[in-house]
Amino acid sequence: MKPALFLDRDGVINKDIGYLRRIEEFEWISGVTEAIKYFRNRDYYIFVVTNQSGISRGFYNENDVKKIHDFINLELKKNGAKVDEFFYSPYHPDFPNPKYAHLANLRKPNIGMLELASKKWNIDKSRSILIGDKQSDIECAENFGIRSFLFDKKNLYKFVKDKIKL
Repeated sequence: MKPALFLDRDGVINKDIGYLRRIEEFEWISGVTEAIKYFRNRDYYIFVVTNQSGISRGFYNENDVKKIHDFINLELKKNGAKVDEFFYSPYHPDFPNPKYAHLANLRKPNIGMLELASKKWNIDKSRSILIGDKQSDIECAENFGIRSFLFDKKNLYKFVKDKIKL
């Protein structure tokens, strides 16, 4: 049993440009690799939990999201870090898509993505943390019963070192 670090994606791992469609648009937030290594060295699982309503809106598809997640992990692995698993929600209530209606529970602030992670991985919730940049991220963590931190979108490693006591 290990604690987990849950990270939102847009605004925490990469700069939030609205709807990230292609790898060419991806821009890292400073300190991501170092922050992930910091938690990994303390025996944390690392998960990304991200709302991706651009899928329901038709801006991009699930394969586009998977390509970006593969790119993120490839780049992290080059630098001695990695994400254990990526979870995403394609659902959005304002853009109903019958293909994704059954996944409403995944959309933050709901806890579906965190529940999926805890069913698959042996997570110690009492020591787990979520870092996000929106109130819905914070509410998701509260709903799941774990600590949360609202990221300032600057340097993730500096934020972790300054704000989080493990």
